[in-house]
Amino acid sequence: MNILTLAPQPFMTPRGTPIAVKMLLETLSGRGDHMDVVTFAEGEDIEIANCRFFRVPALPGMRNVPPGFSLKKLVSDAVMFPMVGWRLLRNRYDLVLAVEESAYMAMLLRPIFRVPYIFDIDSSIPEQIGDKYKLPRPIARCLTAIERAAARRAIGVIACCAALGELVRGYAPKTPVQVLEDVTMLGHLPEGPLYDAARYDEPVVMYVGNLEPYQGLDLLLEAVARLDQTMTPMRLVVIGGGPSHIRAYREKAGTLGIADHVTFAGPKPVAELGMHLRSATIAASPRIQGRNTPMKVYSYLDSGRPLLATRLPTHTQVLDDEIAMLVDPNPEDVARGLRALLADSELRARIATAARSRVAAEFTPAAYRRKLNAFLDTEIIPRLNSKRAES
Repeated sequence: MNILTLAPQPFMTPRGTPIAVKMLLETLSGRGDHMDVVTFAEGEDIEIANCRFFRVPALPGMRNVPPGFSLKKLVSDAVMFPMVGWRLLRNRYDLVLAVEESAYMAMLLRPIFRVPYIFDIDSSIPEQIGDKYKLPRPIARCLTAIERAAARRAIGVIACCAALGELVRGYAPKTPVQVLEDVTMLGHLPEGPLYDAARYDEPVVMYVGNLEPYQGLDLLLEAVARLDQTMTPMRLVVIGGGPSHIRAYREKAGTLGIADHVTFAGPKPVAELGMHLRSATIAASPRIQGRNTPMKVYSYLDSGRPLLATRLPTHTQVLDDEIAMLVDPNPEDVARGLRALLADSELRARIATAARSRVAAEFTPAAYRRKLNAFLDTEIIPRLNSKRAES
């Protein structure tokens, strides 16, 4: 197939959705499909067989597009839209694969160019914006109506987690939906000595990811502040975040009186994730908002370290009490979970072993390819052929 892929993110950058897009493109390339990819100006140039990349012009002030909704993303989307139309005008495509809000572009352009699209939904845009801003009810309803329309008019939907799959089935009961979970990014934990910067004297609780408020680092810091360091010595190591977020959280750690027990290591390459997790005693995902499961959770589960996570749907659609220490999203219960794991090496080993077994069974690149190929072969390609026959 000739596929136009719309990736409204900085590509390639080492964070959730761009990594998922890369895996999607590699799987399609392995099938022999040919992709033109329209994406943002920012990101590392990479080579994927059968792929051509077309970038939005690098406008002044449009660097460092953050995850989630932002003015920079909105401006980049506006510039991207006519580029998508131009590619559809100049080339013959069998399918548009539209990631996140680019499905709205594909929906608007479909009546003109008559090219079906798959809606790849990694998060619900109305929920994402609603979590960040207090929207008036009419605007929230309008955003939901647009997302519903995009799902109903798609030839199929790919959802990154079960909760989003259920959301789409509610929107569009007749549209085929494939839940395509993310996978572990760890092939194996590197052997050899730890990095000097990764050696700590105390047991390490490690958080990896961006430092947006929905990730719950405030919650984790407040839980650490409730631990008695004489009884439960530990160090919280935070990997990721930009300078402004790190500065703000350093100040919060100081205010809570735990600055000496928190290390902000800054951003690190994804390729080093396994090496850093080797220095952890516990991995933590304290997310407090969102419907989708964070991509890093799958690597945490594969790391050989026990995972502590909030007992919210963003986690519980993948996690259970066998493979994670699930805690209520309040500082007292997070602190309780940390104490339990830090005090019991057998508990840590039992959880970590069960988690790795689950990953091997369900969340590997091979499982991802199998699910995507089956969806395309049994649902999408027959529908495309049927539409061609009708025309």
